[in-house]
Amino acid sequence: MPESSIITGQPSTDLDHHVVRSLEDLTAIGVALSQEKDLDRLLETIVDAAKQFTQADAGTLYRRRDDDTLSFEIFRTDSLDMKTGGSTGVPAPFAPIRLHYPDGTQNHSTIAGYCALTGETVNVADVADQKDFDFSGTHEFDRKTGYRSISFLTVPLRDHHHQIIGVLQLINHRDPTTDKVSPFSEAHRRLAESLASQAAISLTNRLLIQQMETLFESLIQLINTAIDEKSPYTGGHCERVPELTMMIAEAAHATADGPLKDFHMSDADRYELKIASLLHDCGKITTPVHVVDKATKLETIYDRIGLLDTRFEVVKRDLQLDMLDRKLRAHEEGRIDLIPEIETEYAHRRNQLDDDRDFLRRCNLGSEERMPEADRERVREIGRRRWIGPERKEISFLSEDEIENLTIPFGTLTTADRSIINQHIVATINMLESLPWPRHLKNVPEYAGGHHERVDGKGYPRGLRGNQMSLQARMMAVADIFEALTACDRPYKNGKTLSESLNILGRFAMNGHIDPNLFDIFVRQKIYLRYAEKFMDPLQIDEVDERSIPGYRY
Repeated sequence: MPESSIITGQPSTDLDHHVVRSLEDLTAIGVALSQEKDLDRLLETIVDAAKQFTQADAGTLYRRRDDDTLSFEIFRTDSLDMKTGGSTGVPAPFAPIRLHYPDGTQNHSTIAGYCALTGETVNVADVADQKDFDFSGTHEFDRKTGYRSISFLTVPLRDHHHQIIGVLQLINHRDPTTDKVSPFSEAHRRLAESLASQAAISLTNRLLIQQMETLFESLIQLINTAIDEKSPYTGGHCERVPELTMMIAEAAHATADGPLKDFHMSDADRYELKIASLLHDCGKITTPVHVVDKATKLETIYDRIGLLDTRFEVVKRDLQLDMLDRKLRAHEEGRIDLIPEIETEYAHRRNQLDDDRDFLRRCNLGSEERMPEADRERVREIGRRRWIGPERKEISFLSEDEIENLTIPFGTLTTADRSIINQHIVATINMLESLPWPRHLKNVPEYAGGHHERVDGKGYPRGLRGNQMSLQARMMAVADIFEALTACDRPYKNGKTLSESLNILGRFAMNGHIDPNLFDIFVRQKIYLRYAEKFMDPLQIDEVDERSIPGYRY
């Protein structure tokens, strides 16, 4: 088996003029590699640079995988005009190379496998004269394509831990004078190894950054999952708002005219907004479950309407005992004629209690429509009635807290409940501002913390006006409201139809709640429809007449 750095059938040659130029270009390509952020383009740059420096007709880059294989990532052959892998979207037409046999022994049969396992560069002048490696796959490729694979230069890629992370293979050096295929020189080997060293550092850095980003997003998802587990009514929200935010942002980015024509995003801007939208409600992890999940007005850890039911039953029992006592006295006093009146009065009062109980049950459900003042006054009147409580003392039928909750005008939340829920955005801001954000994510706290602000300055927690808010925060505000209007998983309401939601959103645009320019794009680019088709119940998706939407400047 070959030893150390292997040169088989390789004549010694001097460093030619092309190699001298290539050495001068190594610094430039090193800079280019360090600046490339897209992994596919980085791999392509490595292969293209190596082919250029060594004047190779073809190049292949393998990556070592966790499953003990070498996978074909990039394959380029100039004479066949063949490009696969990377940004082409066309997978390389070769199976991965397994590095160990089932019995655990190393697979040295292929040059790439040998290079990955030993870390040695292998330089083959002509495969026809080579007996140490299996070139059956190469011969099969040549047979199918008419190609003639002759010279090979195979170089390992090592990371900062000196581990082999990949293999760079160059095929068929073309003599710059004759254009004929010839062996790779010793100078080509040194060039390829130098480039491989720089490429491995760049590749490792890119992979580490990619892994850190994946870990970071997984931690964010962990937070959202915790919120989801805490309350099933918010998990879908944490998923849908980021998607809708990015839809709005991309539509604004693509706008060529109007007030938003100068808004543009780089990939880094998109990532920053994506992270912010994923974290926009992270503060809800501090919000008590009984407030987030408050499906009825009397709900805390449990729905206290059951206590009222018991209270009514006690009052009815006392009423019945009083009725029986009065009938007994009437018998004893010989006033049997009073019994029908006593029974009628008892039935009337019992029916009134049943009616009041049913009424309070309806009040407990809450509504998106304002509770009539007459109903609120009836609750107060019932509350002022007296009954004999558990300690055999006469007390009011409803406590002040029960009256406050049962007379909530809209929904199921008291002013105190809303304050607790609103506190989640303060918690979000405090949590995010406490983190050491890198420069490319420095706006995350502002974007995420501003989605409850309003253009007219009446939002919370800081009361910012439109020009004090970033456009990204205003985008998130639109997404947050539209998702809430259409959501079907809230404990206190049904999801509205598409047309109803757009009408409400349009009125918000008119009264200074949301950015009217973003609302215009939201409707004009039919973002609402794309979102509805992906996330809304088909029964909610009704016909929309855009000309009738309030605030839309068609």
